[in-house]
Amino acid sequence: MQIKLEQVSKRYRYDWIFKDIDYQLVAGSKLAVTGPNGSGKSTLMKVLSGHLSPTKGKIEFIAEGKKIAADDVYRQVSYAAPYIELIEEFTLAEAIDFHQKFKPLLPSLRTKDLLDLLAFPKASDKQVRHFSSGMKQRLKLALAACSASSLLLLDEPTTNLDAQGVDWYLSLMERFLGSRTVVVASNVAVDYGFCTDFIDILKYK
Repeated sequence: MQIKLEQVSKRYRYDWIFKDIDYQLVAGSKLAVTGPNGSGKSTLMKVLSGHLSPTKGKIEFIAEGKKIAADDVYRQVSYAAPYIELIEEFTLAEAIDFHQKFKPLLPSLRTKDLLDLLAFPKASDKQVRHFSSGMKQRLKLALAACSASSLLLLDEPTTNLDAQGVDWYLSLMERFLGSRTVVVASNVAVDYGFCTDFIDILKYK
């Protein structure tokens, strides 16, 4: 997916979170959005996902040479972030199956493949509410990375992951990033080590 931002700005009440972002992501870009906590990274991610509209400016999404309507952007996006909630009454297997009703997995993958990838022994019938914070984060990342999407958004992806979990995340990225456009928002270098383009959100204050 290609994304064009023209003078994109976001304000809450009287405070500008960021102003006048002019940027173009070519299809297949690997972009890191950096800056300290509270600087507006997550707000920009929500704008890129289509969940928030800019206060001013224009954002265009283009896939296979065709502009995507704002209401249809979600079909092309997979998104993992600590603030995105899972349905905790579902078992792990149910959560994966439910996700596929809205966002199909990559063509080569099935529910069993994700269960194997997550490697949670005897957890397929366990309710998500009983998972540790690290297990929940792994599930969010796996669902996002393994979905058939042209835009992958990762906000602070290694939140709640221990050292083994970080290694698992990096392996996941190596295996499933592919040629899609990827945006990582973080101030932790390991999160975006595979990125080749960078935006410092503080430059747009």
